[in-house]
Amino acid sequence: MLSWAITFLIIAIVAAVLGFGGIAGTATGIAKILFVVFLVMFIVSMIFGRRGRL
Repeated sequence: MLSWAITFLIIAIVAAVLGFGGIAGTATGIAKILFVVFLVMFIVSMIFGRRGRL
């Protein structure tokens, strides 16, 4: 998930440098959404992934 966010961020940077404003904005939005989803999934896995000894 994090790799997808980084990929879209790189696409956004390249598109912004080349002057494609619409594509850069869209790719940036997708990268932000994927990064937030990744963080939420990471936090949930940290909370529920720990198992205590019985």
